[in-house]
Amino acid sequence: MSKGVEIDLLDRKILTILMEDAVVPYTEIAKKLDVSAGTIHVRMKKLTEIGVVVGSQLIVNPTVIGYDICAFIGIFLDKGSAYQDARKQMEAIPEIVELHYTTGVYSIFAKILCRDTNHLREVLNEKIQPIQGIQRTETFITLEQGFSRQINIL
Repeated sequence: MSKGVEIDLLDRKILTILMEDAVVPYTEIAKKLDVSAGTIHVRMKKLTEIGVVVGSQLIVNPTVIGYDICAFIGIFLDKGSAYQDARKQMEAIPEIVELHYTTGVYSIFAKILCRDTNHLREVLNEKIQPIQGIQRTETFITLEQGFSRQINIL
């Protein structure tokens, strides 16, 4: 959402419901909020057009499909100007599910999902570390995800 975009309480309530379950029918949302389904549809169209809503997605549990390792990689670049090229190359690595250009110790912080530690080693040694501009990496394997959520907008 860009600065200057204002949404009202009804918009926030609609978004909160859909952030919890993106497949709730507009008719059900309308009943909960005591408005018409048409109102929900119009509001969602507006929220999409102004960039508040940027799509929807189905979330797959990676562990259930065999991706048992979640790791965060702190990436040191030779220089900041290497970021754009490195980002483009890392975007082609399917195991990288999030990538952030950061301040602080690391130039880039990446979240990756792998099947096991051998797969993690392969991704690091054969895909990430050979990228031009990457000086070195530091890996943090997550033991448990405590929670994942979006920002509370109410």
